[in-house]
Amino acid sequence: MKQVDLGGSGLNASAVALGVMRINGLDSDAAAQQVLETAAGNGINFFDNADVYGDGECEKRFGHALKQSNLQRDHIFVQTKVGIRDHAYDFSKQYLLDAVDHSLQRLGLDYVDSLLLHRPDALIEPEQVADAFNTLQNAGKVRQFGVSNMNPNQVELLQHSVQQKLIVNQLQFGIKHTGPIDAGIHVNMSDPRSVDHDGGIIEYSRLHNMTIQAWSPFQYGFFEGVFIDNPKFKQLNDELQKLADKYHVTKNGIAVAWILRHPANMQVILGSMNQGRIAQMAAGANVQLTHQEWYDVYLAAGNNLP
Repeated sequence: MKQVDLGGSGLNASAVALGVMRINGLDSDAAAQQVLETAAGNGINFFDNADVYGDGECEKRFGHALKQSNLQRDHIFVQTKVGIRDHAYDFSKQYLLDAVDHSLQRLGLDYVDSLLLHRPDALIEPEQVADAFNTLQNAGKVRQFGVSNMNPNQVELLQHSVQQKLIVNQLQFGIKHTGPIDAGIHVNMSDPRSVDHDGGIIEYSRLHNMTIQAWSPFQYGFFEGVFIDNPKFKQLNDELQKLADKYHVTKNGIAVAWILRHPANMQVILGSMNQGRIAQMAAGANVQLTHQEWYDVYLAAGNNLP
């Protein structure tokens, strides 16, 4: 499995990670254990959680499954996200400290390898975040820090105050969610794809050696459904199948390879709890698409070049 040095931190994690947002949908801890072991067996050593997934039940299920599994804690990386509460986002110091303590309790762990602020808090006071990060790091509860769904100015505002380098930004990105690159391709144009909704986040991340973690890489729209084998996207699926046949993988694998082909050196966060699909997706990390093949998929997805 290809490795990614997250944010240049020395945290060398698998280029394909497993997100556990749906782990509470499995019927038992034993089933969850099998999913974790399948992921590890396919080279995945990074697991992404959040305190709001299943209202905390996903962290609990992950923690129980991890304890029962054959995975060794010092051979894997565990990440969680905090900052979302009922009808609000909250980055206040005490809320962050309490949220991490609750997450660690549910996970059954003494520390997480990385902690992300889940969604931007409009009322952020960076000094409070800085105090919280220092307290958590000094207590040995969090090793690295990052953000999720933030634009460059939001990252800059936070990084100006916190001592720790923010190593990752988790963003929705994939073949059918290409907004962050569309605007860069359509510079100096006036068509809908020229609108920059994200502040040049791809370029910013590359300049600052900040790893993008691509979430929901198989979804189109905002959780409208998957595009793989979806008859609405025949041209795209035909192109993916052609490449899958060439590289002896599946369409799932090519969808992962397409993201990893981007020189921003991203990490792909899978959301599947299906062991077979996890193996198919992980295999994409071993495929290196050509320059032209990347563009062929981009165009087959319904995009255009000016």
